[in-house]
Amino acid sequence: MRHTERELAQALDSGPFHLALRTALAVRGLPLQRVQRHLAHRGVKLGVTSLSYWQQGARRPRRAESLRAVRALEGVLALPDGSLLRLLRSEDASAADGERPAARPYRSLLESSGAVERLLATMESPVDGGLHTVGHQERVRVGARRELAGRASQHVVRAHRDGVDRYLAVHRGDPGCDPSRISVEARENCRTGRVRWDREAGLLVAELLFDTRLRSGETYLFGYGFEDGTGGVSGEYVRGFTYGGGQYVLQVGFDERALPVRCRRFAQSSAGAARADRRDLTLAGRHRTVHVVEEGVRPGLVGVDWDWE
Repeated sequence: MRHTERELAQALDSGPFHLALRTALAVRGLPLQRVQRHLAHRGVKLGVTSLSYWQQGARRPRRAESLRAVRALEGVLALPDGSLLRLLRSEDASAADGERPAARPYRSLLESSGAVERLLATMESPVDGGLHTVGHQERVRVGARRELAGRASQHVVRAHRDGVDRYLAVHRGDPGCDPSRISVEARENCRTGRVRWDREAGLLVAELLFDTRLRSGETYLFGYGFEDGTGGVSGEYVRGFTYGGGQYVLQVGFDERALPVRCRRFAQSSAGAARADRRDLTLAGRHRTVHVVEEGVRPGLVGVDWDWE
C-alpha cells in the first residue's frame, strides 16, 4: 500500500470518526462538492456544510438520515462496509460510559510541570479539565526586540463528560519574563475568570469561562490570547498536547525589523526527548510568517524554532 493508504487503514482502525473521514477524502482526492453529487446520485441529500463539519469534528452524524448518509459515504469513498459507522458507534458507546481519550501527564510535556500542577490545584481544578481538542489555530507574534510579543488562539473543544463550563489555558513565557505583567484576552464566547502565575517558572494559568455548560460529546468554539513582551530573546515556540486527535495549525509571525535567518518545524514525544521530524520552513509573504499544520495530533509536543544569526 502507498503511505497514504496506510494512514487511511490506521485511521479506520483507531479513529476518531472525523479523522478517518478527513483522511479518506484526502486519499481519494474528492472535494466535498463532488462527494455531495455522488451522494445525490445514490438518493442521499447532504449539504457540503454538514460534510465539512463532520470531517472537522465540529458536528457528529446522529440522526437516522445522517447515519444513512454515512453508510452511503462508505460506498462513495470505497471504504469497507460499516467502517465509518463502527467508529461512530464505538465513540458514542465510550461517551455513554463516561470514557475519555487517554491523556499524557503534564510532567511528560513540561520540565516545569510541578508548577503547572500547583497552579491548577489553587484553582481546585483537576489536570483533566474534561475537554479535548477538535481543532486549534494559533498565531504567535515575535516583536522587534526578538521577544515573544503575544499569541492568539481560536480553539474548538469537545467535552468528554457532562457539566464542563471552562477551560484552563497555560502560557509559558521565555526566560526573564514577568508573568504578573502578561495580560489575558478573552475573545469569542468566553470571559476571563481567575488568573494565577508562578514567576520563577515563568508560567501563567488563566481560567476562561464559557457561556454554557457542555454535555458529554458537545463541541464549543472560543477565542483567547496572551499579550506578553516581558521576556528576553525568543528562539522557539512549543505547544504540548496531553490528548491526541484534532487538527493544530501554528503560525509564527516576525516583525520586519527582526527576521530570523532560518526556521524549522519539529516534534518531540516528551520534554526530554530528542527533537525529530525536523523540516525547514520558508519565511514568505509580506506578513513575514511561517506555519505548520498537524492533522490528527499525537500526544507530545510540536513547535517551531528559529536562528537569529
